[in-house]
Amino acid sequence: MYNPPTNIDAIISQAEEEHLYFKLIEQVNKDFALANESLDVPTSIFPFEFKNLVQEKIYKLIQYKFAEYLNLLYIIDVPEEQIKKLDGSDLVELSEQVAFLVLKREWQKVWFRNKY
Repeated sequence: MYNPPTNIDAIISQAEEEHLYFKLIEQVNKDFALANESLDVPTSIFPFEFKNLVQEKIYKLIQYKFAEYLNLLYIIDVPEEQIKKLDGSDLVELSEQVAFLVLKREWQKVWFRNKY
């Protein structure tokens, strides 16, 4: 049964435990490319660097390319009501929270594709 993770570290831990970490990276690369915002995460990347790379990209999108940021959320299929609940007063914190929602949704896709 799918157990939704509570933070980014839990997502990465679950992905590694189920030997789906590389699939998660592939899914993230694929969806960012579909949004014309390539991330090109190498499969050899360490989990901490992976997390930081996604957060940094989202931070830059929010700050400099807001329309592309919204398009990315649409392509990844992050629920709009979850985004609306976030506090946007601190951009760094917001980018961390959005990165969690993005990776959570990507992990959900990878997990379901692997199980069913």
